[in-house]
Amino acid sequence: MSKVDYSLAGYERPKLQTPNGEKKLLMHSCCAPCAGEIMEALAVSEIDTTIFFYNPNIHPQEEYELRKEENIRFAEKLGMPFIDADYEKELWFERVKGQEDEPERGLRCTTCFDMRFEVTAKYAKAHDFDLISSTLGISRWKDMNQINGCGARATDSFNGITYWDFNWRKQGGSSRMLELSKQEEFYQQEYCGCVYSLRDTNRWRVSRGREKVERGVKFYAEVMDSLTKQVK
Repeated sequence: MSKVDYSLAGYERPKLQTPNGEKKLLMHSCCAPCAGEIMEALAVSEIDTTIFFYNPNIHPQEEYELRKEENIRFAEKLGMPFIDADYEKELWFERVKGQEDEPERGLRCTTCFDMRFEVTAKYAKAHDFDLISSTLGISRWKDMNQINGCGARATDSFNGITYWDFNWRKQGGSSRMLELSKQEEFYQQEYCGCVYSLRDTNRWRVSRGREKVERGVKFYAEVMDSLTKQVK
């Protein structure tokens, strides 16, 4: 049996369909590297999509602005509408208070996803979108069941809004995410986003004799490297 080529060069994208024929998708985006492959797939499928950037977890603000501008750059390239939502970092810190020492994929992450999806669903309801989804699930570092549970819970409060739990990783999605990130030379963040993620990442690095994260300087190279081979 011949191996299917899921790279950007050889992949012929299937045309995606919304779950129940929904007409307007509000796509919550966490960053350009995670969003890029999904945005391209939606554009090729001619699904009416607007990008919604609401990530009050990202710390510090300079990091937030850099990640946002990278996402705007690619949205403009595709001609895709982009909603720049409020930063609201104080509300985020209030929401996760008492969960500062939760591990990655733990209760703090659930709280964080809940907050971001609730605001996404509320915006969707107020602006005539009938479908929301998120780019968060394409990352292999995230728990897809955790993310989808938060998305479904957020839309339960709004009649007429559906959460699309499509598996963006399938058929080589994660590999193409890295390939596209290198092609577009996106900013390469080295921690999930919040101050506690940065803290724990630096602790892990120091324990292994590595340098702490240096923010704002690392970008994906256009030339493919060994990272692509690590994604199955």
